Amino acid sequence: EACRVRIKTSARGFGETWRAVLDSFATSHPAGGTVIVINDMGATPAVVTLRLAQALAEYQGGAQ
Repeated sequence: EACRVRIKTSARGFGETWRAVLDSFATSHPAGGTVIVINDMGATPAVVTLRLAQALAEYQGGAQ
């Protein structure tokens, strides 16, 4: 199953960066069947990746 992601941000021109971050995350974390909503507050790609991994681990019961 696919993982769906919606990003809310006021920053423009970072589509490729977001795509790369999310592609990298999806490659290393099994998140199929989930819906993720990101409210971007200017976080760096590294911080977004960390927060996504933390949220997924919490969702999966702390399994990671």
